[in-house]
Amino acid sequence: MSEKIKELKVSAIENGTVIDHIPSNAVFQVIRMLKLDSFDSMVLFATNLESKKYGTKGLIKVSNKFFLPEELNKIALVAPHASIIEIRDFRVSSKKVVEIPAQVTGIVKCFNPNCVTNHEQVTRRFTVVEKEDLRLKCHFCEKITRRSNMEFI
Repeated sequence: MSEKIKELKVSAIENGTVIDHIPSNAVFQVIRMLKLDSFDSMVLFATNLESKKYGTKGLIKVSNKFFLPEELNKIALVAPHASIIEIRDFRVSSKKVVEIPAQVTGIVKCFNPNCVTNHEQVTRRFTVVEKEDLRLKCHFCEKITRRSNMEFI
């Protein structure tokens, strides 16, 4: 075979969402936190794709799924430059870049093992104090949870 294959074509989805520009090292984390590993419809993913902007990137295509605002906030915390592309009837119906919210409620566990939120039925709340090098300040114990020790509920 003398011709080199330069691109891989992946089938289009009729309805669903494409999450693009995920850091390559975060693709599997996004799959786990959105529970896509147990999702019933088609889920396609790729990692270490060439990206002019970021060097490499990851991508996830999910059929028959449109993400809720809380899920978009989770994606933003892990992949702050991710694009969310919604597909309806094989056409792009909307495209947006996720944004890290100023407040994070009910999706992240406090890093402090002694925090009341880890022992009682309390809704976890954080203020985002640094977006670039992600740092979340717990509303209850005021400890800082960083991206590297963030655990999703």
